[in-house]
Amino acid sequence: MTDNKKWIEQPDGYLNKTPWFQYILISCMFPLWGCAASLNDILIAQFKNVFTLSDFATALVQSAFYGGYFLISIPAAQIIARTTYKTGILIGLGFYIIGCTLFIPASGMATYTMFLFAVFGIAIGLGFLETSCNTYSTMLGPKDKATLRLNISQTFYPIGAITGVLLGKYLIFQEGESLKNQIANLSADALHQFKLEALQYTLEPYKVIIGILVVVFVIVLLTKMPRCKVKRDETVEKPSFGETISYLLTNRRFMAGIFTEFLYVGMQVAVWSFTIRLALNLDDSINERNASDFMVFSFICFFVGKFVANVLFTKFAVNKVMVVFALIGIALVLYTALAPNFSAVYAAVAISLMMGPGWATIYSETLKEADAKYKETAGAICVMAIVGAAVVPAIQGLVSDSIGSLQLSFLVNAVCFAVIALFFLAKIKREN
Repeated sequence: MTDNKKWIEQPDGYLNKTPWFQYILISCMFPLWGCAASLNDILIAQFKNVFTLSDFATALVQSAFYGGYFLISIPAAQIIARTTYKTGILIGLGFYIIGCTLFIPASGMATYTMFLFAVFGIAIGLGFLETSCNTYSTMLGPKDKATLRLNISQTFYPIGAITGVLLGKYLIFQEGESLKNQIANLSADALHQFKLEALQYTLEPYKVIIGILVVVFVIVLLTKMPRCKVKRDETVEKPSFGETISYLLTNRRFMAGIFTEFLYVGMQVAVWSFTIRLALNLDDSINERNASDFMVFSFICFFVGKFVANVLFTKFAVNKVMVVFALIGIALVLYTALAPNFSAVYAAVAISLMMGPGWATIYSETLKEADAKYKETAGAICVMAIVGAAVVPAIQGLVSDSIGSLQLSFLVNAVCFAVIALFFLAKIKREN
């Protein structure tokens, strides 16, 4: 693999130049959690009818998934701080494989709780991966290009997300009428058998993922990786965990970024979680397999949004670009919630254009607010903000159940976009 003499680690942990093989390898991790996340959107549509769930109950898939992220991020950061980013990545891949394997007993037991447990197991692995890779991507090169590097790495995410939707579309969803229509007139025994068969289909995508993960695990294991650790003065005591947390919690700019990331991720997952359901609600003639095409379009838009933002970042200030994206996002959310016809679905798809640069940019800009010696834990707390995806979709589900309108519940996401706009407006004001 690449000779480590081709890069020099700076005192702050950044490299003097980017080792391209390692950087591309790390960037290829991003589709791995993109695939798992988009499969959740497929599972929500499948479980809605198989288990006869409310909108709030279906959102518990996301709560289990992103709750796992929340719980594991700090322990993952502590392990990474004591070892290396490479170790964190290998642990993450290992847990990801275990979580996917749990779908085998889950499909046999046919209980919603067991599926949530399997999803939670996957999330443990992805928590390690994201805690490692998001920060590591920013470190693999000169500091002044950190935000751009993470945005480029994040551009790989939609590839995995699209792959996840396609796996779900062709391996989980079947031809014919929608599940709701298929089960409407079945007898109790026939319904039970139908649901068991439908749950068996959920296992198929995870068999494919396990094979890919094993190959990636071996490649990472054999690849020489830079440490990207801050060079510490041995005469100065390393900050304790308590000191680090105290510093970060009292760093108002850092915490503002965490809150913004919390709402951004929650909005992203909420929009994607309910897009298929929105299409099914507004057009009874389509089934789940056809409706999943709108998720493919969403992730294509997400990719395009990232690409356009990366180009704009080279010409205009990052903060100003993000404010414009957020304001257009608000307009699209309002149209999605209020449009009187199926065009609302196309607006929901277009929202992904404006979400494209969100995670990577907020993450990187927030991480800059923390001193270098607190970097690993700061990165973990940034990843913990992903727990917003366990909260905002559940809130949208509750709103939908309460008012009886899934479409109007999309207004929850306008609030999230507004907070993002305010966050970057504040940064513009400070820097002028």
